[in-house]
Amino acid sequence: MTVPLPSGSFCLIRHGETTANADGIIAGRTDVPLTERGRQQARELSRRDWPEPIVLYASPMSRAQDTCKLAFPDRAFTRHDGLRERDWGVFEMRPLDQQPAREDTPESGESWPAMLSRIQRTITEICAVSQNKLPVLVCHSGVIRAARVLWTTGDVGTRPPNATPILFERVGETFEEKEL
Repeated sequence: MTVPLPSGSFCLIRHGETTANADGIIAGRTDVPLTERGRQQARELSRRDWPEPIVLYASPMSRAQDTCKLAFPDRAFTRHDGLRERDWGVFEMRPLDQQPAREDTPESGESWPAMLSRIQRTITEICAVSQNKLPVLVCHSGVIRAARVLWTTGDVGTRPPNATPILFERVGETFEEKEL
């Protein structure tokens, strides 16, 4: 199966550390706040130089929006529901060691194929309307892992670090992932 490619490069940033991250809890669609460390991680992003003009998008979750506001304090951003984290259903707010296999659909949750489809549509759409600007998307670990599966190695890889820009650079008909 061939997955349509986004029209250009894009940057994904996992939100700053949350209370759930610090406690090893599955948050998924549950809205959890940033820790003080997470707020500091986001503020550190505000001192970065960006390689070209950017356009900002954020997940509807407060942890992503708060990261975006702290990282880009003088810039507007668009909230995009497609950038939300996977819904882990009955596993929300349980310890990470109870998280089911990615390919399993959690009761009352979102399937992995449904998430992949949502992320493919969302990022392709955002890239299409971003014109000559680099889309910078403040999102979640699951979104970054889905992008890897869709357009780079085909593997989810390791959990991405908090508040670290990851560039998905289009090179011909593929994408290369690298820390920005």
